[in-house]
Amino acid sequence: MWTGVYPAVTTKFTADDRLDHAEMERCFSLQMEAGCDGIIVCGSLGEGPMLSPDEKIEVLKTAQKIAGKKPVLLTVNEAGTREATSIARRAAKEGANGLMVVPSPIYHTNAEETVAALRAVAEAGDLPVMIYSNRLAYRVDVTVDQMEELASDKRFVAIKESSDDIRRSTEIINRLGSRYDLFTGVDNLAFEALSVGAIGWVAGLVTAFPRETVAIYQLMKHGRREEALAIYRWFRPLLDLDVSTYLVQNIKLAEVFAINTNDRVRMPRMPLSGERRKTVEKIVKDALAVRPTLPQF
Repeated sequence: MWTGVYPAVTTKFTADDRLDHAEMERCFSLQMEAGCDGIIVCGSLGEGPMLSPDEKIEVLKTAQKIAGKKPVLLTVNEAGTREATSIARRAAKEGANGLMVVPSPIYHTNAEETVAALRAVAEAGDLPVMIYSNRLAYRVDVTVDQMEELASDKRFVAIKESSDDIRRSTEIINRLGSRYDLFTGVDNLAFEALSVGAIGWVAGLVTAFPRETVAIYQLMKHGRREEALAIYRWFRPLLDLDVSTYLVQNIKLAEVFAINTNDRVRMPRMPLSGERRKTVEKIVKDALAVRPTLPQF
């Protein structure tokens, strides 16, 4: 059902901390023009936990305006299942194409609780669901056993695999075949995941470098591995910025130089400063100085 590159887009703010819909429209359009296959809003990179429910729906509508017929998924990452089911219902009412669901990032659910919470959100929204498993960031691992338990519900259609263990991708395919659309969710494991069977990439640095991200995916899809690998090797220092406590600030700073936008974030986050900012600036500027010529595909 879902394949290709799905940007986990950043949320843009004005200087007075309101949603900047005009800038989001411009930035989202760059993703679509580059050939991305859908949009995911209000995730970790989109500062979803810092947005009110009303703001999340506003961002969803802005993405829908730009995406046209391509899928737009709303991330459900609320602390409580009551709140999660509420936003799922609202997303469905507003015409979201699906949900990316994160088990509570606040309470670390056990296996029984994880499955029950995911089922409750799927039932409330009655939309296709991408299960987001990220045991490092959220300390809740949606295991292959749990994926198998949920497989009888056809609303669960995809996995965003972010365990940081490339072996997990093969384990999912070995156990469940093509039951789920398998997406990689770790930027600096994307080439490896696509090599072993992932059919999609929920990407972060794509927001600053959409054409390079799409090129890697398309080249891999067409069996042009060496060409994809050459771009990926250039991309790796940038992709490493996604695997960080400061991923939001890192990627928004990359956007400053790559797509001429701002790096405003919502508190308690603050833009990078000092040596950390200098380090990220150097990584981005060094990459831009030797930006590869992209092949045709």
